[in-house]
Amino acid sequence: MTTPHKVIAIDGPAGSGKSTVARALAARMGFDYLDTGALYRAAALKLVSAGVSDDSDDDRLASVLRGTTIEFKSGVIYLDNKDVSEEIRTPEAGHFSSVFSARKPVRDFLLEIQRNVGGTNGSGGIVAEGRDMATVVFPDAWRKFYVTADEPTRAQRRYAQLRKKISDVTLLTAQLDVASRDERDTKRAIAPLTKAPGAIEIDTTNLSMEETLEKMMREL
Repeated sequence: MTTPHKVIAIDGPAGSGKSTVARALAARMGFDYLDTGALYRAAALKLVSAGVSDDSDDDRLASVLRGTTIEFKSGVIYLDNKDVSEEIRTPEAGHFSSVFSARKPVRDFLLEIQRNVGGTNGSGGIVAEGRDMATVVFPDAWRKFYVTADEPTRAQRRYAQLRKKISDVTLLTAQLDVASRDERDTKRAIAPLTKAPGAIEIDTTNLSMEETLEKMMREL
């Protein structure tokens, strides 16, 4: 596995603020940013467009993904050479990315893609955030962080995110969304969300993004 000189791997549950702080940290360090959630959303978009459902068997998922190309370049996601950066940001894409991320064919398909992004950036470093960055994708990362927050705070953050896209969304919807993602992420058989050995845990419940960033910078 070829990786850049330095990898900062950030894991954590939905709504913890890890995506926002990962982007800020990458900008501060002059590193590239790997949005693994976008890769899973792109894979989900391909599967759904092919008529795959959450109860389809693994062979069906593997056959659709076989020959599929997903690329992450300068913050843009390409699915089969098409820019899908906007299409993957819908609530539906988010839901199916969470559902399909528990499936082995999807995780196997994206594993090398994630590692290849990490090995071909030109900055000499990368900030990778997701659910299994420090445990599976980059187990030898230079620095590992586990970013979390209590469930009410994460639900409020998710609610604020959804409000930008769905005007009539309710806080209850956001609470259920966070709870269901937590259930899938922590209890899936393959690469469940967990704090990696040696990872620095940061609870963002009472921290702003700037405070979280500064706390991370003190660990580098």
